[in-house]
Amino acid sequence: MHIPTPELTALEDILPTEPLLMMGAGPVPIPEPVAKANSIVINHLGDTMAKIIEQVKQMSRYVFQTNSKWIMGVAGPGSAAMEMAITNLIWQDTKVLSITNGFFSGRLAEMARRVGANVEVFSVPEQQIANLDALKQTIEIFKPEVITLVQGETSNTVCNKNLEEVAKLAHNYGCYVIVDAVCTLSTMPLQMDEWNIDAVITGGQKGLSSIPGVSLIAFSERAYQRIHSREKDCPQWCLDARLAEKFWHQSSYHYTAPVSGILAIHEALALICKETLENRFARHQRCSLALQRGIEALGLKLFVPEAARLNSVIGIEVPNGIAQKALCQHISNRYRVEIAGSFGLNIVRIGQMGEQSRAHHLFRTLHAFGCAIRDLGGDIDLPTGMAELERGLQAQYSDNF
Repeated sequence: MHIPTPELTALEDILPTEPLLMMGAGPVPIPEPVAKANSIVINHLGDTMAKIIEQVKQMSRYVFQTNSKWIMGVAGPGSAAMEMAITNLIWQDTKVLSITNGFFSGRLAEMARRVGANVEVFSVPEQQIANLDALKQTIEIFKPEVITLVQGETSNTVCNKNLEEVAKLAHNYGCYVIVDAVCTLSTMPLQMDEWNIDAVITGGQKGLSSIPGVSLIAFSERAYQRIHSREKDCPQWCLDARLAEKFWHQSSYHYTAPVSGILAIHEALALICKETLENRFARHQRCSLALQRGIEALGLKLFVPEAARLNSVIGIEVPNGIAQKALCQHISNRYRVEIAGSFGLNIVRIGQMGEQSRAHHLFRTLHAFGCAIRDLGGDIDLPTGMAELERGLQAQYSDNF
């Protein structure tokens, strides 16, 4: 049997002639030092890589706000880091309470079920965050060993703004807490040690402004003791934290590390450290609130009430008479700006993570968004929207300086 050589289209003929501005729910634009680092390949077990790994862990402790030594990288997306947390801390018959108010928090519950855990779902009404009194009652009745939740649900743009209170409540009952911070780490406060969180997960391609496919996870000392005390091996060989420890903490072999991706993560973390978390949080809040102000001034409605609204990814209700998919396609094809649809909701989502939160990106995105809706027959007040975006940015600059 002979398989003929396929006829291919050159990559340059597939990609758009003008690069798209990535303003959806991720991936996000990456800074030049990150892109440059991602083009380099070195020995994954050499002395140079060992020095880079030590710096990655050191910078990660700052970004995660933890003194724990147990920082590890994952050769995979944020979902792989989620699975690493689940499969190392949870096993057959472990009682898991999964606080679920969106697609990704539901994914944590599904992963726990697949390792044989006894999973109880604490369902939160749409566009809301968990009620602490009801949560406390459920904990007392179910008596979970592990609690899972997502800080920022990109699927529906809900933010669990009471994460600190939830984590401390769980800690009071002796529960281990696993938090998905894929879109929120470095875009808003998360104090891993102070809030008593046992595992924090993040992906490279969102708040960190690095490449997709390389992620980070941090375990507390208490969590790592649980991992080392488990009687059976983790069922996932590649995601076994005790095996990953060889590479990330012993300069030894586990599997061939994603060298270029680790270098990219290193540069992304270095940019965060240089900016400082305080300044980075302020930049993200300033840009997101100004964009929200501009969107409302267009005459559109934000999907989530302010009390539960995620700033890292903004959800906007699609105007009547306009199809979500058509809107996303039109803004991409005509204006070269990429935004995201959603998971069964009639909303579109605009990201405000890392390099997305720059004033020049906001102006281009809001203008393109308003024009696209107008092109499709929507009633939009574009001049007022653009003016309010400017006022929002200037007002907050004045408040801060």
